[in-house]
Amino acid sequence: MSDKLLPQHTAPKLIVVTAFDRDETGDLQPVFGPAEQQSEDRAIRTAKALAGKHAGVIAWSRDANPSLGEYGEPTTLFVGGDVPDME
Repeated sequence: MSDKLLPQHTAPKLIVVTAFDRDETGDLQPVFGPAEQQSEDRAIRTAKALAGKHAGVIAWSRDANPSLGEYGEPTTLFVGGDVPDME
């Protein structure tokens, strides 16, 4: 048996940006996304660009393997303005 370690496989990540505006009753409604992003840096850039145009925007990521139904805890990357609580 070899002492070499196998390269660690990083878990696939789900990286998402969603923007919100208020409807006629004042409730936050998604108006952009959830849109999957290629990287956390891109998600943050996209969220910052949307922040001035909407009531709120959030970028978040989580380890995810949808084919197995496995999802890690979400990590907030950026929040601007008002966003609903993540469930």
